[in-house]
Amino acid sequence: MLGEWREHGSRQGSAGLAAGIRLLVLDGQLPPGTTLPAERELAAALGVSRTLVATAWDLLRADGMVVSRRGSGSRTALPTAVARPAAPIGDQPLDLARAAPAAPAGFAAAIDAVRGSFAAELSGHGYHELGIDPLRERLAERFAARGLPTTPEQILVTNGAHHGLALVLRAMAGPGDRVLVEQPTYPNALEALRAAHVVPVPVPMPEADWDLDGIEAALRQAAPRLAYLIVDFHNPTGRRLDAPGRERLAAILRRARTPVVVDETLVELDLDGDPLDGPPPMATFAPNLVITVGSASKSHWGGLRLGWVRAPEEVIGRLAAARHAFDLGSPVFEQLLLAQLYTDPEPMLRARRAEVAVLRGVLADAVRAHCPQWRFELPAGGLSLWCELPGPVGTRIAVAAQNVGVRVAPGARFGVHGGLERWLRLPYTLPAPQLVDAVRRLARVGSLVTGSPGTIGSDGLIPVA
Repeated sequence: MLGEWREHGSRQGSAGLAAGIRLLVLDGQLPPGTTLPAERELAAALGVSRTLVATAWDLLRADGMVVSRRGSGSRTALPTAVARPAAPIGDQPLDLARAAPAAPAGFAAAIDAVRGSFAAELSGHGYHELGIDPLRERLAERFAARGLPTTPEQILVTNGAHHGLALVLRAMAGPGDRVLVEQPTYPNALEALRAAHVVPVPVPMPEADWDLDGIEAALRQAAPRLAYLIVDFHNPTGRRLDAPGRERLAAILRRARTPVVVDETLVELDLDGDPLDGPPPMATFAPNLVITVGSASKSHWGGLRLGWVRAPEEVIGRLAAARHAFDLGSPVFEQLLLAQLYTDPEPMLRARRAEVAVLRGVLADAVRAHCPQWRFELPAGGLSLWCELPGPVGTRIAVAAQNVGVRVAPGARFGVHGGLERWLRLPYTLPAPQLVDAVRRLARVGSLVTGSPGTIGSDGLIPVA
């Protein structure tokens, strides 16, 4: 593996050996945690002195590439510059704009488990327009476990649920077509609609549940080409449509013959129950009309940048053809990793749900204590509270909050044409102390913002996830 290691350093000897090891670590050939040979053993193998090896190890320890423990030998590690430890709270904003948690425990073990299968993939071309077979099989099994029989041929692996929606819009809608959406809804979905030059038709959500009568009227009057709905822990309200509501919604869609994209990004984050015992997926009620998009970004980690579409095979074929205008497939290593995580998904998902449930309680208690005038319904799942403010000041609070080191998305970001100024979305994805600190800062900002109408304008284009 080292090859001509003497050529790597600026001088012969220990610097060259250290540079050779460093290159192997950064190239991924010696992943973090790999046990290194003992100094005497490596010196004998390389035909050099033990002093030279010891000096190289010292150089690598100084760079953070090697960690040693007496009696346990030396192992490779990521340098601090690559690991990017979190900066002190005072040096970076508390980001409440992205409802995305850090990766759960267990990723390192999964990475080790797929190293061999990834090496086997290197002999091929690496392009899988539909996704690798193991991942499509695992995802189909997960749908079946939730009560929706699915074959791998009904699965298309994408670069996230947002990518899946973009593919559906390209394949099934054109400029000027109308697409029904909830109001409020996920801001990045609205951006995808605008990018496709379609016209969103908003149906306001009532104080509780869904306005199914309003959806039926909008389908009849606007005749949209598509609908986009989030029925599992709706983003941002956190609501979930029950099984009778899904059955009625499916009947409405069938009568209108309107295909619907159902976003299941948050379906695994059932904090008061078990996703396997929840309402059946929407596709159970209207299998020929429902196109399901999902993602690993909330249940596992956003850095995977992987999602999927579940649809009839004919639709999957159309989406695969439309994909060529975007990309030629998702990264292989990440797909292998996610397939490994879904081989036995419940332990990691249970731990994730338990962790998020605790943070939900922390944030709810902090809002009640420090912002008692803010109203919210504690959601049964998902990643955020949808807080009603005492006045139409959401954007003003979001702008002012940046001055005290907090980034938060105002309700206006979740509306088709703005509005919703009485609302803020507060995710519970930061560590508990940071959540409490962020709410305290927002409380100070809120006390300075009156109930008079705020200026409807830019919030600094805070990225939302």
